[in-house]
Amino acid sequence: MDKKNILIIGAAGRDFHNFNTYYRNNESANVVAFTAAQIPDIYGRKYPAILAGKLYPDGIPILSEEELPELIQKYHVQDCVFSYSDVPYNRVMNISSIVNAAGANFILLGPDATMLKSVKPVISVCATRTGCGKSQTSRKVIEILMSKGLRVVAVRHPMPYGNLAEQKVQRFATVKDLADHRCTIEEMEEYEPHVIRGNVIYAGVDYEAILRAAENDPSGCDIILWDGGNNDFSFYRPDLSITVADPHRPGNELRYYPGEVNLRMADVIVINKIDTASPEGVQTVRESIAAVNPHAIVIDAASPIRVEKPEIIRNKRVLVIEDGPTLTHGEMKIGAGTVAARKFGAAELIDPRPFVVGKLAETFRLYPNIGNLLPAMGYGDQQVRDLEATIERTDCDAVIIGTPIDLNRIIKINKPNTRVFYDLQEIGKPDLSEVLNDFLRKQRLQK
Repeated sequence: MDKKNILIIGAAGRDFHNFNTYYRNNESANVVAFTAAQIPDIYGRKYPAILAGKLYPDGIPILSEEELPELIQKYHVQDCVFSYSDVPYNRVMNISSIVNAAGANFILLGPDATMLKSVKPVISVCATRTGCGKSQTSRKVIEILMSKGLRVVAVRHPMPYGNLAEQKVQRFATVKDLADHRCTIEEMEEYEPHVIRGNVIYAGVDYEAILRAAENDPSGCDIILWDGGNNDFSFYRPDLSITVADPHRPGNELRYYPGEVNLRMADVIVINKIDTASPEGVQTVRESIAAVNPHAIVIDAASPIRVEKPEIIRNKRVLVIEDGPTLTHGEMKIGAGTVAARKFGAAELIDPRPFVVGKLAETFRLYPNIGNLLPAMGYGDQQVRDLEATIERTDCDAVIIGTPIDLNRIIKINKPNTRVFYDLQEIGKPDLSEVLNDFLRKQRLQK
């Protein structure tokens, strides 16, 4: 039988995992190319031969998704495998229509084809959209487990935007490791809170190799925690599945791929940000849960903020900087920095768009609905320089940093500025402690 020509449509994450788990050693398939979208400057390179395996001695090209119809014709592609996350259903079907019109099949690989099994108990923390609050939920879960003397190793959803061969397996145990691996702002936002707390976190490209390294980590491992990215479903088969939903975007939990997959598969659903969302938004999320996963445990939660220097905000014209992906493909209109500006009496939120330079101007062109917030884009050195220049040019009195890390460590901010911190706070019962106690008893990790 002739091999099928396969094209994998991705964004430097799920696409590589789908290849590694389903196609790398598949003698009936010939992966001719990856395409890339969502993340700037990740195409025009190769998935290297050292990762691609013996069937691909020359590696696999990574090309722009904009070329999709032409690539299907050029490579005589039979199957196109959609492999990235946080995409509205109309966009998924739009890409499917492009693929079908070019003559190819449109495929979505599911959990049974791509989830890896660990020898350790696995807890997954996923979400219905980017920016729901996975990070603070993961932190809360780890803190509870560590308080019981358990050794937790976190594994983060991939963000391999640099040298893929060097990023095969990455281990982060100290802040120095972030510099040694030349992490982007987006990576530091996810990894730094873990290492500061004292737990090890892994990431990279080859998630089977990462899993085996995590299971045998030198510091010990009792439990693997999958710390998801965007609204993707877990790469590892979870023994306890936690999904975070956001009532600021009510209804999105049933309209974005693959967030609805997470909602339907969850053992536990955390409705976050109840403190700042409308009652109607919260009720919509409750109704969605009741419709598709009525047996899930539902935990109500808030993400209360605290600010280092509230006096910097009061009565000032402020520039608010928020997490980049949350504003771009996450489509959020409000973040921790915005909440802080309102709570502590900012006189005005300054629109950064008249002042943006370089690649940040391109970000606003691609995502015109960002509005008067500044996304902390830092996928490469040029973006970091453009972020610094934009802040310097913006006509404001002060800067509110709503990102999970202190940007002052990365760039020079020559204006009064203050950071916003936020943690998960459960409201009433059930809560994560009850859920985790039950889980640990079932796993025979506590009596």
